Amino acid sequence: MKKKKKKAYLFIDGSNLYGAQYKLFGPEKYLSFSLFLGQIESKLKIKFDKIYFYASYSPKLKSPTRKQKLYLKNEALFYRSVRKLKKVVFFRGYRSKTSGKEKEVDVKLAVDIVDFAHRDKYQKLFLLSGDADFMHALFIAKRCRKKVEIVCLEDRVMHKAAFYFPATVISFEKVRYKPHKKQKIKFMIIESEDVVERIK
Repeated sequence: MKKKKKKAYLFIDGSNLYGAQYKLFGPEKYLSFSLFLGQIESKLKIKFDKIYFYASYSPKLKSPTRKQKLYLKNEALFYRSVRKLKKVVFFRGYRSKTSGKEKEVDVKLAVDIVDFAHRDKYQKLFLLSGDADFMHALFIAKRCRKKVEIVCLEDRVMHKAAFYFPATVISFEKVRYKPHKKQKIKFMIIESEDVVERIK
């Protein structure tokens, strides 16, 4: 009988990742997703079988300021770099017309984590996010006997979850985050010049 391959899935809170990278690199640069992913896979010594990315685009304004135009261009380039990868499944949510808040994205991500765990789609789950709202979904995956790990950028650490699950905190050039001694944290250093594209 052929042995079943143990699959590793990466779930990404895309809006959370985009906000973090924009804060780090500003409007003139953006994180090249393929280069960033390559660094993560190399340093974690893993190849993800599937990547699920959840995000929503910012609404286009009728008369945007220069700052808003730069933001929208940056966002479009970042998400385009994500969509280029064949093994990425990109779920696009939407923004409320009244409040501007993101809709469907977090719920879809959490539901997929739980649904895929119950259907035995993966054996190892990695979640790239700094949002503690996903903790309950992670606990359910763990109860389904799945291995769970967290990956987050240094300025978006899922602090509470790091007490329960192994976490990798990504720092660019220099580690600044000081973990609690009971947190299950290891650090990954990535040189920003290896993963960042400049907007021309």
